[in-house]
Amino acid sequence: MTTLTFEDLAIGEVGEFGPYRVDEAEIVEFGRRFDPQRMHVDPEAAAGTIFGGLIASGWHTCAIAMRLAVDGWLSRMDVIGGTGIDGVRLLRPVRPGDALRARVAVEELLPSAPPRSGGSVRWSYALHNQDDVLVMEGATTMLVAGRPG
Repeated sequence: MTTLTFEDLAIGEVGEFGPYRVDEAEIVEFGRRFDPQRMHVDPEAAAGTIFGGLIASGWHTCAIAMRLAVDGWLSRMDVIGGTGIDGVRLLRPVRPGDALRARVAVEELLPSAPPRSGGSVRWSYALHNQDDVLVMEGATTMLVAGRPG
């Protein structure tokens, strides 16, 4: 598989990835480990909340978006690391049985100053469920290596 570098990316380039099916056991496991609130860990207690049932943690939803982006695109890039996450908005709850898909777009490319190669890439994320409802959006910035030499 070809490794993509900073120079291979273009503003406006889009990748669409998924679906990723979310099940109850995964929601509860993530919730218990990282966000143990009743709407994420206890289906009976969650039924009494404003959500009317179990929902994924927002952190879990963000992690799913990242997984889709890595599996679909980022694993083919020479990513050095992330530098920030901006404007994450959780617009609708993610529920057991939802099938999520991600749309990732290159929004900004900032080359590193010489003599370093590569640069900073700002990506926007949009995560939709099986009914084409937008459940999450946001952006992240990553450093991507340049072509060797």
